[in-house]
Amino acid sequence: MIRDARPEDAAAIGAIWNPIVRDTAITFWPTERTDTEIRAYIAAKQDAGHGCFVSEDAGTITGFAAYGQFRNGGGYAHTMEHTLYTAPDARGTGLGAALLRHVESHARDGGARLMIGAVTGSNASSIVFHLRHDYQEWGRIPAAGYKFGAWHDLVLLGKDLTG
Repeated sequence: MIRDARPEDAAAIGAIWNPIVRDTAITFWPTERTDTEIRAYIAAKQDAGHGCFVSEDAGTITGFAAYGQFRNGGGYAHTMEHTLYTAPDARGTGLGAALLRHVESHARDGGARLMIGAVTGSNASSIVFHLRHDYQEWGRIPAAGYKFGAWHDLVLLGKDLTG
């Protein structure tokens, strides 16, 4: 089941997100997020009319996805960027695809035209995932992020939601 995230989901979201922040270069975010920060993140996405969602199985949060405007300014009002992570046990089950479809549908219904996934260049599985779901590589920014003493490329993968 995929539903809107609620403030009380913050700890479960953090349990998925924070090991990725702490242990990988999949995200360039440097520090783990507190429950308070995650609650604010959920509220900001939803207050903007965008989405923050969780997948739940038998009362356990198994993944989360969110999206928001790609860049500030009115000219970008129809271009969104998503974030999507699943719990380790849920990877390879189709949950990521379901969350992605949910985010895309919500964004499309809200008037979005484009969806972008910004992926660390070394995250081959995420790049393949996006390509499998009709995203195309729209750009690569060399050495865009710095984490764990190394520079990492950022790959921008995009999809036209109107097609």
